[in-house]
Amino acid sequence: MALAVVRDLRQARRPATADEIAAFETDVLAGFVLARSAAGLSDDTIRGDVGHLDQVRTWFGRPLWEMEPADADAYFGKVLRDAAKGTRLGRAQALRTYFLFLELRHKVEIHELTGRVVECPIDEMNRPRGAGKARLRIPPSAEQVEQLLFAGWRAELATCRKFAPTARNYTAARLMAEVGLRVNELRSLDLADVKWDLGRFGKLHVRKGKGARGSGPRERMVPLINNAGATLRWFIEDVWGHFDDDHTRPGAPLFPSERRCADGSAARVGDDAVRTSLAVAARIHLPEWPEALTPHVLRHYCASQLYAGGMDLIAIQEVLGHAWIATTLHYVHVHRTHVEDAWVAGQQRAAERLKGLVTP
Repeated sequence: MALAVVRDLRQARRPATADEIAAFETDVLAGFVLARSAAGLSDDTIRGDVGHLDQVRTWFGRPLWEMEPADADAYFGKVLRDAAKGTRLGRAQALRTYFLFLELRHKVEIHELTGRVVECPIDEMNRPRGAGKARLRIPPSAEQVEQLLFAGWRAELATCRKFAPTARNYTAARLMAEVGLRVNELRSLDLADVKWDLGRFGKLHVRKGKGARGSGPRERMVPLINNAGATLRWFIEDVWGHFDDDHTRPGAPLFPSERRCADGSAARVGDDAVRTSLAVAARIHLPEWPEALTPHVLRHYCASQLYAGGMDLIAIQEVLGHAWIATTLHYVHVHRTHVEDAWVAGQQRAAERLKGLVTP
C-alpha cells in the first residue's frame, strides 16, 4: 500500500522578525492598558500593574508570553525571595491578569506569529501565598482613648509651643476615631466638603474614598455623628484661621499645612504629619498601650464603639465606606463580656415575652 501525499493548503508564513515581534508586544501591552481602563480600574492601579510587568519583562529579557513555569519558579524563588510580601503578591497577580488577557485576546495571533501556545506560568504549585488573614488590630478601650489619649492631648493645647498644628492633629485624630475616616480620605477633604445643612447632624462629602479591587475613588457621605460635628465646628471656627484667612477660596483644604503654595495659600497637610503626631501623642498619653496606635487602629476603634452604642452593621458599613459587610465584621471588636451580657439580655427578653402566658 502506497502512502498518499497530503499537501498543506494553509498559506506559508515567513518567520516573524525581531522588530515585528517587538512592535506586536508593544501593541498588546497598549491593548491591555486600554482593556483595564475600560473595566473601570483607576489609573494608579493600571500603572501599578504595568510597572510590575515591566519589572518582570526586564529580568526575563524576552516577551512575557514565552515565560514557562520554570521561569516563574526562578523569578519568585530566587530574584524575589527576600522581597516584601506585597511586592511578590502584586507581581504574581499582575502576571496572572496579563496572561488571562493574552489567552482571551491574542492566543491565536501569538501562535501564528511565534508558534507558541500561551499558558500562564503561575500555577498552584508556584503561586506566591499570603500569610493568611491580616493581623488582628484590637483597639484600646473607650476609657483609654477618651480619658487618657484625648484628654491628655487636649490639655497640651494650652501650653504647646505651636498651637495650630497641634490642634489640627488633635482634630484629625478625633475625627478618625469618631467617624472612622481613613487618613488619606481625611487629608483630601476641602472646607467645602463639610455640608452643615445636610441631614440631622450635617455630613462630610468624602470624595476620595478607597475603591474596591482597584476601581478608583468611591465617594460617600458621612454623617457628623458621634460628636464629630462639634469637633469640626470648633476646629473651623477657632483654629483654621491660624493657617489661612480665606474660607471661601475654592479647593481650600479642611486640614491645612504650615507650608505655603506658590500663590501664598496654605498647602494640604501630609499623611506623615498626622501619623507621626498620633504616634507621639500615644507614647505620651498611652504609655501602657503595647501596640502602635495608627489611624487604621482608630478606624477599628470607631467601628467597635459605634457597634457597642447600638448601631447596626449595615450602618457602620456605610460610615466606614466598605464595599462588603464581611470587611466591616473584621473591624468590630466587642468587650470580652459582650457575649455573656447579650445572653443575659436575651434571657430577660424571653422572660418578658412569656409573662402572662405562664399561670402562677
